[in-house]
Amino acid sequence: MRPYLYCLFFFLEFQGLFAQNPLVTTDSLLQATWVNDRYDAMSLDEKIGQLFMVSVASDESDQRTDRIKELIKNHHIGGVIFSKGGPNRQAKLCNEYQSLSETPLLIGMDAEWGLAMRLDSTYAFPWNMTLGAIQNDEIVEKVGRQVGKHAKRLGVHINFAPDIDINTNAENPIIGNRSFGEDREAVTAKGIAFMKGMESVGVLSSGKHFPGHGDTAVDSHHALPVIPFSRERLDSVELYPYKKLIKKGLSSIMVAHLEVPSMELKEGLPSSLSEQIISGILKEEMGFKGLVFTDALNMKGATKYGVDGEVELAAFIAGNDMLLMPESVADAKEKIVQAYNKGKISEQRLALSVKKILMAKYKVGLNNYRPIQIANLYQDLNSLKDDLIYEEAIENAITVVKNKFNLLGIQNLQNKKIAYVKFGDAPNDEFLRSLNKYAKVTEVNGENITTLKTKLADYNLVIIGHHKSNESPWKGYEFSKKELAWLQEISNLRFSNLILCVFAKPYALKEVATFQNIDAVVMSYQNSGLSQKKTAELLFGAIPAVGKLPVSTNMEFPAGTGVQLKSLKRLGYSIPERVGFSSLKLSKIDHLVQNGLDSLMYPGAQVVVARKGKIVYNKSFGKPTYKSNRKVKEDDVYDLASLTKILATLPMVMKMDEENKIRLNDTFEELVPDYSNTEIKNVTVLKALSHYGRLPAWIPFYVRTLDKKRQPSEEFYRKVPTPGFSYKVAENLYLTDTYKDSIYNRIGRQDLKSNRYRYSDVPYYVMKKYIEDTYGQRLDKLTSDFLYDKLGAQHTSYNPLEKFPKNKIIPSEEDKYYRYQTVHGYVHDMGAAMQGGVGGHAGLFSNANDVAKIMQMYLQEGYYGGSRFFRSRTVKKFNTCYFCDKNVRRGVGFDKPQLENSGPTCGCVSRKSFGHSGFTGTYTWADPEEEIVYVFLSNRTYPTASNTLLVKSGLRTRIQQAIYDSILN
Repeated sequence: MRPYLYCLFFFLEFQGLFAQNPLVTTDSLLQATWVNDRYDAMSLDEKIGQLFMVSVASDESDQRTDRIKELIKNHHIGGVIFSKGGPNRQAKLCNEYQSLSETPLLIGMDAEWGLAMRLDSTYAFPWNMTLGAIQNDEIVEKVGRQVGKHAKRLGVHINFAPDIDINTNAENPIIGNRSFGEDREAVTAKGIAFMKGMESVGVLSSGKHFPGHGDTAVDSHHALPVIPFSRERLDSVELYPYKKLIKKGLSSIMVAHLEVPSMELKEGLPSSLSEQIISGILKEEMGFKGLVFTDALNMKGATKYGVDGEVELAAFIAGNDMLLMPESVADAKEKIVQAYNKGKISEQRLALSVKKILMAKYKVGLNNYRPIQIANLYQDLNSLKDDLIYEEAIENAITVVKNKFNLLGIQNLQNKKIAYVKFGDAPNDEFLRSLNKYAKVTEVNGENITTLKTKLADYNLVIIGHHKSNESPWKGYEFSKKELAWLQEISNLRFSNLILCVFAKPYALKEVATFQNIDAVVMSYQNSGLSQKKTAELLFGAIPAVGKLPVSTNMEFPAGTGVQLKSLKRLGYSIPERVGFSSLKLSKIDHLVQNGLDSLMYPGAQVVVARKGKIVYNKSFGKPTYKSNRKVKEDDVYDLASLTKILATLPMVMKMDEENKIRLNDTFEELVPDYSNTEIKNVTVLKALSHYGRLPAWIPFYVRTLDKKRQPSEEFYRKVPTPGFSYKVAENLYLTDTYKDSIYNRIGRQDLKSNRYRYSDVPYYVMKKYIEDTYGQRLDKLTSDFLYDKLGAQHTSYNPLEKFPKNKIIPSEEDKYYRYQTVHGYVHDMGAAMQGGVGGHAGLFSNANDVAKIMQMYLQEGYYGGSRFFRSRTVKKFNTCYFCDKNVRRGVGFDKPQLENSGPTCGCVSRKSFGHSGFTGTYTWADPEEEIVYVFLSNRTYPTASNTLLVKSGLRTRIQQAIYDSILN
């Protein structure tokens, strides 16, 4: 009975190591039995060997990594802490080391923000300071869990994290960004969350650096910092997180090399060697039963205390269980053996530590050790799940520190002329690129402040981005003296607002003399690509602002500062899984579009897919023409053809409906009195826009303007603009102004067709005329002012050559029947061209990203970017199929899903969905039920419109089917 009772007693004694720890999954007796059997089988030499965890780096030479093998064979070390290198080599070394060790090794790492703290090719999660800004601790727990999963996958059993130092000293050279902040409650809550996350997947936690390294300006790697505070102060601040985490089941604690006079009377004695601090305060007073690690014993904060194993002996006598990174295992073992033989170290004291170490090994599964699987290691350490968690963390961390005039999120884009000025010495590409997805933002540089201010005088909003290295939390974060001076000069510009975005440690703000004329300040904490993207999204209201400063930056911005902002419901950008898609399944779009390219359906294309307010697929394919040397880019613009109907004319009709300037039961006669004596006079707006007005599909107006050789007749055209010939149809081709009346006269002479349903362009000529006559302005001006400029649809325009370089416009056809030239920068549709490029049915150019913005506005029932363009009921009114009982599927302007087997969609969309297609090879569709927006743009008409392969293939709707097939669950 005695062995049994001893085993059980031992287990209960050290249960504190894993109190409330989900790693406890097997019978306590089995655990205690394994520990005691192992211990009893060990020689003294083997027992003492278990006390050491030695350092190795997988990027070291074979000669250096082989020394660990000798330590395993000859000194029976208890563990290895891996440092720099790569995951594959580390895994192989770890497997090799484990195969040599009779008692499996406890593998440790410093991976506070993930394995990337030490290893290449691994994932870097946010630094603690960034996590400290997050108000939802569940997100911090998710990060901890994912860090733990990575560690476990790589065979790491203990991660020396979380760092629960309370960083109250802005000059701290070694903690800083590694701390969750300066508030004890916040640091404690984040520490518990991170710890719970790691331990939930079977990785031991380690609180550090006890008793607290947050308020020092000295790096203990190089000297011994002094913590001069009273015991009362230490109890209320530095020790506070440890007390709380111990109660929550903290597995281990790392003791720092600090001189703490109020806790240790012997002058100059590091806390890591203090029996009073470790055995007295940590173990007895605070009741900690878990593993106690020294900080690295090769640090200058410890090595000055002794040589040849004396430091290690002192550390063990003080109460540490595991001696981390000793300078010499052989010397240290010799000193400890001598002390044991002299009775300075009892068997009970040795058993206390060795059995704790063995218990920890059991808890992480080393009683049933399995080698690390090398296959798919890189993929497992760089997963979509990592991206999702990282994105969620960054979004929740970014902090609006100041928001004067409610400048953020930026609204009224039509009134903004925005400049961007780069500060700092790190990359800024993603920030500038992302800003330009929302509005035109121009980077402005200057050799000196005078030149810069002169250039900036042309702008009314200036964004400064301070970009510092994201490589590690110890990199510089400060503004240069020149930048600080320039910042104040720029802030004094009279006619512009100023936004300062800091992609660095929050303490950077301490250097700014005054924020009086800086209207908005955004703290982004890190300069990662994603942080830059998400900051741009926040500035324009695509995501809310919910973060708060974890530390004080000055009197004006104390810890806890954070202006909370709601989303303006602009489109954001994310990955498919964030919105319930499968990336793998969605990638089928790549193959479908490539198949279209290979089959010569079109030279190039753009595809955008958005769901739940986030664009998750935005790719360009192919080239502008088959002979082009460059590839299609996402800011290239395509001729949208009939998408113009719902993206230009229909919004104006809806606006007029709200203003009581038009009604759905108005007739053509009421809109255009000249039609009073025509057959079409009684066609209503409702029927016409539902394509139920019995109107012809289209009218080839251009044919009557050709001569006998089927060339543009000199009667109607000139090669240069002259009085009376101002409608530019194409390059060097100008149509007589009088032909506008001929177009509308000819429409009035049309007979109504016998069949009831016929898709027709004709109503949109009539709508255009009525809109322009009512407002006294051209349709292109009206749509830009009302919709595109406010939306930030900067790539959307009629007559694109007036706004974009020709090389950013995709050609649409080699015209051999009318204009006899490459149609490039001019509308492909002949009727729209004859109206000077501005048609109600065609003429609009855009890129897929901008089309998605307009469709998202419709999806959100008329709201986008802080502006309400339409009332919800108006969108519903026009998105209604009024003649479905007549077998007419159309809404008012919008196309709707087919009523029978074939039609404009994949058949997988909801009845509430709507969209349109265009002759040039364009298509867009929105589905309110699934919150999906889909855009496909191509120039299938190049080089000839007779190429109908795209239409016959049903490729656009097959892509739509692939989108719906990608929905998870």
